Amino acid sequence: MTTAARQGGEGGAASLVQGLVAFGAGMATARLRTRLARTGEAEAGQRAAVRQLRRGWARTVFGREHGLHPEMREADWLAIPPRRYEEFRPWIDRMKGGEADILWPGTCRHFAVSSGTTAGRTKYLPVTSALLQHFRRAGLDSLFLHAVRAGHPGIFRGRHLFLGGSTALSPVAEVSGAGAVCGDLSGITALNLPAWAERYLYEPGREVALIADWPAKLEAIVQRTRTRDLTLIAGIPSWLLILAERVRAVTGRDTLREVWPRLQCIVHGGVPLGPFARQLADVAGPGVAFHEVYPASEGFIAAQEGEAADGLRLLTAAGIQYEFLPLAQYDEARLDQLAGAILPLAEARPGVDYALVMSTPGGLCRYVIGDVIRFVTVDPPRLVYRGRTRLQLSAFGEHVIEHELTETLAEAGGRMNLAVANFHVAPQFAADAATGRRGRHEWIIELTAPQPGLPPDQLGALLDAGLQRRNEDYEAKRRGGGLAAPEVRVVAPGTFAGWLQRRGKWGGQNKMPRCRSDREVADALVEGR
Repeated sequence: MTTAARQGGEGGAASLVQGLVAFGAGMATARLRTRLARTGEAEAGQRAAVRQLRRGWARTVFGREHGLHPEMREADWLAIPPRRYEEFRPWIDRMKGGEADILWPGTCRHFAVSSGTTAGRTKYLPVTSALLQHFRRAGLDSLFLHAVRAGHPGIFRGRHLFLGGSTALSPVAEVSGAGAVCGDLSGITALNLPAWAERYLYEPGREVALIADWPAKLEAIVQRTRTRDLTLIAGIPSWLLILAERVRAVTGRDTLREVWPRLQCIVHGGVPLGPFARQLADVAGPGVAFHEVYPASEGFIAAQEGEAADGLRLLTAAGIQYEFLPLAQYDEARLDQLAGAILPLAEARPGVDYALVMSTPGGLCRYVIGDVIRFVTVDPPRLVYRGRTRLQLSAFGEHVIEHELTETLAEAGGRMNLAVANFHVAPQFAADAATGRRGRHEWIIELTAPQPGLPPDQLGALLDAGLQRRNEDYEAKRRGGGLAAPEVRVVAPGTFAGWLQRRGKWGGQNKMPRCRSDREVADALVEGR
């Protein structure tokens, strides 16, 4: 058989298999549509998750210490205090050391290295086989939700490019020999894909996915995929823009749709789309839909079901139990006293900010993930991500969160036709109270290209007005004289990239902290260190 004939036969076989995959996806999409339309679907999913979780915990050290089992009284469950990573660390350290049945039955061989944002402390989160099953189920459901919106399973007729972290995993230091390994969650999940998905859907393939150096990996991705039939690209918005810039430079095309004519969907998550929306739409090209997802190292939380403004559908039937601690009552210093304030899904209300509490088949029980969410509707449960509990901007009592900053910059940038590459907001403290100077916010903004003549005062006024509309506390501080008007500092292209590179956080799934109540990030950006 000639090479051409052999390749033709292989191509025909691949097309046949992808046709079968698309057919199966169509059936799964129809089943999901029917399930989500059922009355009480979310509560039924949560009841099933609770039963499965408690059966698992009943066989663990943690479960026995806390009386966790399927027949436990609800009052006993509600008495279990919420915990952050620091409180779980002693149990996780035992799992890293190779002990079995600690937080979840069996021995855990994979640990996701996470810091939430690039400025956080490194965490090692257990990725059990049960949690991998959760990610597979929830990840597929998130794609089926796009197929429901599109009205067809066309994204499954081509290949899917995931801009994830490296699949290169490192031995866990606590284990000698061939034991547990750790690395980026996206790398762990990529290594545990079903064989059919890896062969017929997944890009950039194992060899390229192993590359840890981001510039080299980016170049390899572009060279491998430029002639492939991509129907979906997924990643964090800022990294998607960097990919698009390189693809356009290599191919000479203006849009991704020109390079990949059957590209249907860009999946984005990790951070709010906000100021990146217009740029991504421009480089994607006409006919490419956007699909938002809400994944975390602890679990795959939600995915877009309808219009973006309607919020993301909470994935209640994928094995995780969700609870909600009103942000108004949240106090990290006294979490152990707040068990009674935590609400189940049935008691959550729209329009209220909640600290998200999760119980997962990774063994984490009533885990405070550090995210703030708000429900748009509760029946069905649709939510928006609002920011991080630790990354609020409240140096002057203004209680501003990431979502408000992102929306404000997106609105102001749209009015001034700005292409934002990155940003961070920090307090600028008065140097000397005796002079009468007041503190203010400093917006550090990087544009995709220099814009001579940009009036920072005009941009600052738009940001000020927009934030006052979105946040009553900020408005009160501004009107009452507790805060001066914000200052805008436009930094040179590459400033944020340099900050990330100096910390070994360039590429993959790394996220930039959008705000802090101190100047740790801001001063390093401004001073180039």
